[in-house]
Amino acid sequence: MKINKDKKFPTDFLWGVAYSAHQVEGNNNNNDWWAWEMKGKTKEQSGTACDSWNRYKEDHQLAYDLGCNAFRFSLEWSRIEPREGEFSQEALEHYQQVLLDLKSRRMRRVVTLWHWTLPLWLVEKYGGWYRKETVRLFARYCEKVIDYLGEEIDLLIVFNEPRLILNRGYLLGQFPPGKKNPWHFFQARNNLVKAYLKCFDLIKKKRPEILVGITQFCNDFDFVGSGKILKLFVEQIESFYNWYFFDQIKNWQDFVGINYYNGYEISLFPPFVRNRAQNDVRSDMRWGFSPEGIYELVMDAWKKYQKPVYIFENGAADEKDEIREVYIRGHLNWLAKAVENGAKLKGYFYWSLLDNFEWLEGYWPKFGLVAVDRQTFKRQPRSSYYKYQEIIKKNRL
Repeated sequence: MKINKDKKFPTDFLWGVAYSAHQVEGNNNNNDWWAWEMKGKTKEQSGTACDSWNRYKEDHQLAYDLGCNAFRFSLEWSRIEPREGEFSQEALEHYQQVLLDLKSRRMRRVVTLWHWTLPLWLVEKYGGWYRKETVRLFARYCEKVIDYLGEEIDLLIVFNEPRLILNRGYLLGQFPPGKKNPWHFFQARNNLVKAYLKCFDLIKKKRPEILVGITQFCNDFDFVGSGKILKLFVEQIESFYNWYFFDQIKNWQDFVGINYYNGYEISLFPPFVRNRAQNDVRSDMRWGFSPEGIYELVMDAWKKYQKPVYIFENGAADEKDEIREVYIRGHLNWLAKAVENGAKLKGYFYWSLLDNFEWLEGYWPKFGLVAVDRQTFKRQPRSSYYKYQEIIKKNRL
């Protein structure tokens, strides 16, 4: 679709950037991902990451200069509760200062409560999400966060991409806890839903003004060919990959959060699954550029749930900064169309503000609008940073 530079976004639209604690803070050495890295399960160890634990004000200033009116980050459970039942006043005060600094820059605070990492003590004693004890422990952690930080939180994402981490942690064995156990997968999935519902209730009792929901890694699936069986198969895939968690919490969510990177084609003939790529544009990770998929997902989410929709992640690994502007504009063009067609789209957050630790892949994928020197931690905005800045300033493409 041709880029329409006259398309404007709503005046109250949230323009933001995002990152997560383990990927940027550095030295998060008390969680299951750090232990996973120490076992040699990742290409690199996270180490000091981007040193954002100490440099968060610098990151906030970069977002402020970009023109952002919102900033998404996550809390690290293992810092807040380093030992079972012992909560760190130092960590809570640190995150309070992070929130207050964002407030001073007039940015909405979008906080992720759980972005994949579990305290090491929990994993060693209880095992993880497949154990029912984790539901109780997570709810207790949530309550502590709300009691201490709730006044400074505008929007709370309870879970980031629960389906993805369960698939890779409990079916494929690629993420901690490294299981290939369907029964544990279903137990963990049920426990995540239970934990979310407990958290939603306690948040609304204590801080009803906080908007609460989850964000899910979603894919747009196209089927190549025809036939009712194939169509039904694709619908089941979409239900499993995209909508299961939203369906379970549909009456207990204030918004629908979508993380979108690319779409897929599904066929009855080899290759059965193919990464879609418009004009064969691909990121450094070989993810295809398929911006039309974000439109389909937003429209589907709006029709299914009638809740405000946010894009909490959308970005490309692009070290040379050759496709990032095209990537951003292409997706925003389709998002503007979704707004025109009635979807209540409330915000867009580029992933990521910084080049950061990309889990199994280590540091080689460069998602950042801002490059980070691995030795000095110097932040250097890329050209695409300024292109995104222009879009935000004009509130249009």
